[in-house]
Amino acid sequence: MTRKHNSIVRSQFGAGATDYVTSTAHAQGADLQRIAAVAAIHRPRHALDLGCGGGHVAYAMAPHAEEVTATDLSPEMLAVVETEAARRGLSNIRTICAPAEALPFADASFDMVACRFSAHHWHDVPAGLNEARRVLRPGGQAIFADVIAPPPAAADTHLQAVELLRDPSHVRDYSEAEWSAMLERAGFVTGAVGKGRLRMEFRDWTARMRTSEDRAAAIRILQNLASSDVSSHFAIEEDGSFTIDTIVIEAVSPAAA
Repeated sequence: MTRKHNSIVRSQFGAGATDYVTSTAHAQGADLQRIAAVAAIHRPRHALDLGCGGGHVAYAMAPHAEEVTATDLSPEMLAVVETEAARRGLSNIRTICAPAEALPFADASFDMVACRFSAHHWHDVPAGLNEARRVLRPGGQAIFADVIAPPPAAADTHLQAVELLRDPSHVRDYSEAEWSAMLERAGFVTGAVGKGRLRMEFRDWTARMRTSEDRAAAIRILQNLASSDVSSHFAIEEDGSFTIDTIVIEAVSPAAA
């Protein structure tokens, strides 16, 4: 099952790898600025961009770290990251193809781990967080940013449905409570939490995933059928554009006793 899911992820993201470098939603944002600020404060010797996608987290950390390793399931995505890092003159970024649930690194290999807009694609988030905790040195900094499911059940169901129609590699946008529980079980001590809202332009959002016309039409049907509460929560617009909830969670790997 894991291999099958990972192959879906690779096929979804490989074809549109360059789109994630240029995507405004991924290339900027307060969450990305916060990751850069944390890296600037702690100046990690070795930082990990876990599930790097277009590499924006790696680019943000690189000026403040001796070395950054960017991991992803898609070789095509990693090739794009290498090209973009070279274009930006960031010679301290290297890439490795690996799933979050089975990282090919020794224990305590990194001083900082950052993960942004990736975990909702993972086959097994608890396993991935356990790996993140394992490869982070005691006392090391971690920061996780992602889309989150809203508390109302109807809004949660709507979000998961449109996400899956748009992208078959989608697993789940977790709630804030689910994130807190998973991080605690993985052994992290959570700190500051920031929340935001991110507008998704419908045409760009579907184009990045090469969403077929029939599935894009199904998303629009769900949006048109949504209750007033759900429609209001996501600020669904006439063209299908909408706004989602995001979270940034800072955490620490506890220092050895």
